[in-house]
Amino acid sequence: MTIFHHVNDLPSGVDFGPVVAVDTETMGLSVQRDRLCVVQMSAGDGTAHLVSFPEPRYNAPNLVRLMANDQVTKLFHFGRFDIAMMQRHLGVRCTPVWCTKIASKLTRTNTDRHGLKDLCRDLLGVELSKQQQTSDWGAPELSAEQMAYAASDVLHLHRLKAALEGLLDREGRRNLAEACFRFLPDRAALDVAGWPEEDVFAH
Repeated sequence: MTIFHHVNDLPSGVDFGPVVAVDTETMGLSVQRDRLCVVQMSAGDGTAHLVSFPEPRYNAPNLVRLMANDQVTKLFHFGRFDIAMMQRHLGVRCTPVWCTKIASKLTRTNTDRHGLKDLCRDLLGVELSKQQQTSDWGAPELSAEQMAYAASDVLHLHRLKAALEGLLDREGRRNLAEACFRFLPDRAALDVAGWPEEDVFAH
């Protein structure tokens, strides 16, 4: 595993190919209250790039350009939260997107375990550590343990996508999944706008 740590923006010229795995670390799980601290990315090649924001000042044009690039699919696990946090703090609409959690829920209906740790264990035979999940991601300096944890959250997403695509095809649900992925940036926009819990489609 190779980790590159950048502060405040991604360097220009980094090529992630047609699909970039993306995750975020934040001060908490409230889109309205908490701030974005880290965005981590990988091309699925064992290398991860981390962009950290030690202070709540966001001017990251290279990162924004990548997230808005309609020629690059942004691959998430529970993308709804990450997309919303980047919409709010970076002012970018991430599209197109793909979410392993949605794909898992549409295919692995034999279980209610759809967390990243569960998917990596069940589909890839990989055990992830979640020890640093609740650490202080707003600290001025990230520890080696934090950086390794952040990297691990994106290094396996490409392989998970491939496994889940096979399940989507087997169950005949690829079109439904792709419709969900197209809607995901709008679902995130509802979260940012103040409708995080309400189902606007309900009666």
